[in-house]
Amino acid sequence: MITVVGTGTGASPAPETLAGAELVVGGRRHLDAVRLPEGAEQVVLGPLAPALDAIGEYVGEDRPVTVLASGDPGFFGIVRVLAERFGAERLDVRPGVSSVAAAFARIGLTWDDAVVVSAHGREPRTAVNVCRAHPKVAVLTGPGAGPAELGAALRQATRVLVVASALGSVRERVERVTPAEAADRDWGPDVSVVLCLDEARTRAPGAARTVAGGRAEPTGWALGEDAFAHRDSMITKFEVRALALARLGPRLGDLVWDVGAGSGSVAVECARLGAAVVAVEKAADGVARIAANALAHGVYVDVVCDMAPDALAGLPDPDAVFVGGGGSELPAIVGACAARARRTVVVAMAALDRVPAARAALTGAGFSCDGVLLQSSRLAPLPGDVTRLAATNPVFLLWGTRTPLSDEGVAL
Repeated sequence: MITVVGTGTGASPAPETLAGAELVVGGRRHLDAVRLPEGAEQVVLGPLAPALDAIGEYVGEDRPVTVLASGDPGFFGIVRVLAERFGAERLDVRPGVSSVAAAFARIGLTWDDAVVVSAHGREPRTAVNVCRAHPKVAVLTGPGAGPAELGAALRQATRVLVVASALGSVRERVERVTPAEAADRDWGPDVSVVLCLDEARTRAPGAARTVAGGRAEPTGWALGEDAFAHRDSMITKFEVRALALARLGPRLGDLVWDVGAGSGSVAVECARLGAAVVAVEKAADGVARIAANALAHGVYVDVVCDMAPDALAGLPDPDAVFVGGGGSELPAIVGACAARARRTVVVAMAALDRVPAARAALTGAGFSCDGVLLQSSRLAPLPGDVTRLAATNPVFLLWGTRTPLSDEGVAL
């Protein structure tokens, strides 16, 4: 068996977890904190491959191994790679307190409603977008993706960062800072986890689970128009929204722009599916309506009151973009969005005259392009307890998908 022992957040491993081990594997600080069994070999964790090879030699000879890890080794920890290499049935996991649980405990805050994301060994963009979208986030940090990088990306956001460093050690520090303060400091190598809090929303228990008036939040997606406040039926109809959402593919860690957002129905639905969302709307009453719809559905949408395409210049690059409306500036807006979108751009148009220019803007930016004219008829009552079909206005939906590239820059 491979005994995997979680430690490092204030508790030492029980002596029996090391008894009989012929090989003990762990970080330098973990090995220094324990008394090794007499005659046991040790491997200091650095690159994983040599340590796994050493473990494999002992396992192949049925010799006992103990692996020391931080906190809960099954929570973004070494259990995953050990199970993949040697099989879960060989593991005896003794979890400790995870760094996330310890960080929330230090500030007396519950975390059953928190979103946890790892930036360790990853580009921090996904973690940043999760922090933009959700009121209570724990980020496991790593080199190049620590408090300074998170703070720099979140400077404009109303957030508090709780930086928990070297949890469980004599160097432990837990500090509350603004994103700007975090960005301007050198935090050193000891950071364990960063909590990103939107305190205005975390103070409202259950806010993410209810809508205005205390009603339960509707399930599913492509909600009916009556689920949103809108002006004179100026709203993306649910049939169009359903296909648009399918093509946008919003998910946790994504950033979506809704340009010409109107009522914000697309923006709100993307946020309900976990994405961070920026809605761009030029009309002041529209901005207020979007904010009200987001609040009613228990999500956060960052609303920018400005004209596109000029309003887009200062925004972070999106994964996906929805463009609504159909004025003469549409091709320029689509072109500006296509220049920045990482994955896809979806455009809804009532006027077919705009389709060729919008399509040219997408293909000119290197997107493959497709589209469909959506015409639907809904059941509507007639006198005499009978039903007719009532046609909705046709809408052309165009979408462009960026061709993924290999690491060498070759189209896949």
